[in-house]
Amino acid sequence: MARYRGPLCKLCRREGKKLYLKGDRCFSNKCAFDRRPYVPGQHGPTSRNKLTQYGMQLRTKQTMKRIYGVLEKQFRNYFEEARKKEGVTGDNLVKIVESRLDNTVYRMGFAPSRNVARQLVTHGHFKINGKKASIPSMRVKPDDVVEVKEKSRSLSVISEAIASAKDKGTAPWLDVNFDAYQATCLRYPEMEEAGLPVDVQSIVELYSK
Repeated sequence: MARYRGPLCKLCRREGKKLYLKGDRCFSNKCAFDRRPYVPGQHGPTSRNKLTQYGMQLRTKQTMKRIYGVLEKQFRNYFEEARKKEGVTGDNLVKIVESRLDNTVYRMGFAPSRNVARQLVTHGHFKINGKKASIPSMRVKPDDVVEVKEKSRSLSVISEAIASAKDKGTAPWLDVNFDAYQATCLRYPEMEEAGLPVDVQSIVELYSK
């Protein structure tokens, strides 16, 4: 499946906000957004373009796509699925992207970023309900148990992420057992719990035009 392979820090600078795509590096003095808080490119430092309503909606959509690491076609499919479900479309969209396996691994605290979580899942280090799961876009449903394979529990990237997560805390819709290297999905998250730095309703309005 296609994915963005370019510099992650440029995405934060383009959207004008930290998207925390590189884990702990985003909290350090190495963060490119802190050192160069302007859009990439030759005219970035002097760019003062005022966005139209459409432009703001577009940037909001791009921000959300980049947070979860999905491209346009897949994100549009998620929106269409959310629109057809009962309930509020924006809430449904958040539940869909948050239920992705790579995002769940990140929310469990077993990876420092969604990008690393995606790589770990692709390499087959996780299981869902005892079965190997190696597709990042797989959906995690309530009562599903996500766990690290026994042979993968010694990986330094996982143990370091767990140590950091114990201090920061984990998502309230997941029951995480660090000692057992697993987590149970209790329910789908509410939009407020996801803590997204975007107005999801503006994305709904953009796609509804």
